[in-house]
Amino acid sequence: MKLERTITSVFMMPTLKIGRERLDENGFINAYIKDNSRQEQYKNCIYLLFKPTDLDKFKMFLDEEYERTKAVIDDYDYPDGYVVVVYELNMKWEADYHLIKQGRYSKTSKEFQNEIPKVVKILKDGLRRDEISLQHRIFRKSTDLKEYWERELGVNFDDEMEVWQGWIIEKEILYIEKMVTENV
Repeated sequence: MKLERTITSVFMMPTLKIGRERLDENGFINAYIKDNSRQEQYKNCIYLLFKPTDLDKFKMFLDEEYERTKAVIDDYDYPDGYVVVVYELNMKWEADYHLIKQGRYSKTSKEFQNEIPKVVKILKDGLRRDEISLQHRIFRKSTDLKEYWERELGVNFDDEMEVWQGWIIEKEILYIEKMVTENV
């Protein structure tokens, strides 16, 4: 099964300023707006799901995160080695988060857009190169994304249409039972 990144992962998580490498090397899976299995739900937070392979290394990462930022407000374990770390979102970006949830990515503020790296390093055919990040291509309604979706959907996009899927709340909620049974 191929796991799709949630919109929470793509647009909200980068505001936490955790390096992509640090996430990957600690078994990051995805970020969610809610954890369906928890009685207590935190307000204005996101839930990062990990499945670390090296628990000592992950513990060090977690300790460093608690030191680095006051945004980490909880962490807890699930069966089969899954760990959730809860981060409080910076409500300075509340209006932008609201636009994200409406699927109006290009309408987010320039300041919010600048919180997300514009360039990412990718490895393609054994070569490293810089590329405009997916988020910035979405913010700017890049021609390549527009043409891709026009081909995929068989629809001509007008200037008002966004070039990324909309917010579907069910995809933004962590269902740990589903993760465990699908063994992601």
